[in-house]
Amino acid sequence: MGKRHPNYRHVKVHRNYTVEEAANLFGIHKNTVREWLKSGLPVLDDKRPMLILGQDLAAFLQARRIKNKQTCQPGQMYCVRCRSPKTAAGDMADYHPRTEKLGMLKAICPDCHFMMNRHVSLAKLGHVRGKLAITFPPGSDQVSNSIQPTVNSDLERDIRP
Repeated sequence: MGKRHPNYRHVKVHRNYTVEEAANLFGIHKNTVREWLKSGLPVLDDKRPMLILGQDLAAFLQARRIKNKQTCQPGQMYCVRCRSPKTAAGDMADYHPRTEKLGMLKAICPDCHFMMNRHVSLAKLGHVRGKLAITFPPGSDQVSNSIQPTVNSDLERDIRP
């Protein structure tokens, strides 16, 4: 099965590709490459077989990816169902930690009412938040944060051979 967003980094820039070779490189159909040619991907000349310069193919795919990219502003999250950045319903989101420094914001789309997710680091949370009211789940107590030692501890037992 082909990829929706072919990775331009797989292209060897010092190589020429036929339509079939470019299609095989990305696991897509050769008609997709022909559509790229119609939409502006340059060919080496108008002779057969059509040859595509590797650097032109990489530049075309990179420009296409940049053109289609939609960045989220502070306070917005990308809704996959609506395919656009949206402000969370009620300006509310939940933060779910993944690691010590990274987590995920989860909110509801105001239009389609499905969940939206946005990966965020704690260091950038202030910038990403915008006007969002973010709730943090209660943390579980860890042994290193507790004031009282655990009851099951055998640390004071004297071990002698």
